[in-house]
Amino acid sequence: MIEQPVKRAFTGDRVVLPGGDQPTAATIVVDVQTGKITDVLPGRRSSDELRDFDVVDAGDNIILPGLVDAHVHLNEPGRTDWEGFWTGTRAAISGGVTTLVDMPLNSIPPTTTVENLESKRAAAHGQCWSDVAFWGGVIPGNQSHLKPLVGAGVRGFKCFLIESGVDEFPCVAEKDLLGAMEQLKDSPTVLCFHAELEQPGAPFTHGHGDPTQYSTFLTSRPEQLEVDAIKLITSLHVQYPSLRLHIVHLSAASALPLVRAAKASGLPLTVETCFHYLTLTAAHIPAGRPEFKCCPPIRGTANRDALWAALADGTIDCVVSDHSPCVAALKRLDDGDIMQAWGGISTLGLGLSLLVTEAAKRGIPIERVVEWVCVRTAQHAGLADRKGQLKAGYDADIVFWDPTAEFTVTKEQLNFKNKLTPYEGQTLTGRVQQTYLRGQAVYDVRTGGFTHSQPIGQLL
Repeated sequence: MIEQPVKRAFTGDRVVLPGGDQPTAATIVVDVQTGKITDVLPGRRSSDELRDFDVVDAGDNIILPGLVDAHVHLNEPGRTDWEGFWTGTRAAISGGVTTLVDMPLNSIPPTTTVENLESKRAAAHGQCWSDVAFWGGVIPGNQSHLKPLVGAGVRGFKCFLIESGVDEFPCVAEKDLLGAMEQLKDSPTVLCFHAELEQPGAPFTHGHGDPTQYSTFLTSRPEQLEVDAIKLITSLHVQYPSLRLHIVHLSAASALPLVRAAKASGLPLTVETCFHYLTLTAAHIPAGRPEFKCCPPIRGTANRDALWAALADGTIDCVVSDHSPCVAALKRLDDGDIMQAWGGISTLGLGLSLLVTEAAKRGIPIERVVEWVCVRTAQHAGLADRKGQLKAGYDADIVFWDPTAEFTVTKEQLNFKNKLTPYEGQTLTGRVQQTYLRGQAVYDVRTGGFTHSQPIGQLL
């Protein structure tokens, strides 16, 4: 039996390090047994200089920290035909995502009690190619379960202000929110909101018009739903200023002034948006293509530009996938009925290429992208002490990135279970070449993909 080397060194001319304004030559030293980075040395080092190490040279690739995707629906147990830990985490690793945080709904049971969390952990055991952490859920009547869930290790909580689409995860009313915030106000956690709110007496339209036209769906989920939700969230936040609140998948630029005002007042409010809101626009969505449906919806070009500006100025903190797959039948591909189709976009494995491709058009460098998909997502998920940066003491989650590689998205390249995505046929620039989890190679595009016969991901 060949013994694994105790020390490994990753070296290259372009390494994205914390605080750097551009990639720099560096060498990352890793203790293979602990999976931790022990040192970051300046300069690219030769094999002669590193004779006591197993040396991994990045060549012309850029070395990045592994991504942290803090918004993923893996759906297992209960809806494993939609997605599961095995397929979802393989897709993640192929796109450089070394840590993901699983949402509490779409699995059965949902993660709303410690018992249900343990069911999910049991289902995940031995199946995870990436590291996986978990969000808990807030639903009517489960307030007494929230502190025990914090103690059991959930990274925070998610709730809906509008119906979620699944019966076992109902939306909350203001009284439920107040009860949850009272329970959580002294806990080291975060409460996350699906921020769409249908006001009594002013219901949104349910789609009058051709159900195959994206414009019909877009009209049914106006920006005002997000604005009204964030008005409620920020008004409640004033009563519980010690508790961090977080807006998931913001799509409506018209809500940004509310976010800016809350942040300016000192409230600990954070906000995410998604790859699809930054790379797609409503005007370019063809009729009869439910693969593009998500909630909140993809909006116009000016809206997209405003989201990019909000990322640049720090109003929006981070970018996630909201990977929310389903079986083909629920996407209504047979009749193209967008109104009746499941709302969710499948992205795992593509997010970094999508974001870098669009960012390059706007003159935004890779270091800013890393800030949004590694550093700040790790902070949001309470993992900033070990994930998201190439730094001594951190997990050696490392990605080799080829910024010049061009590829066209095909079904054959997708590693998630149901191979339906609005990105099929798009040509992207920049691609993950190799992924290392705690210093061990887990994916290498040169050798056809996954380098282990069994997953080595951990439950966090």
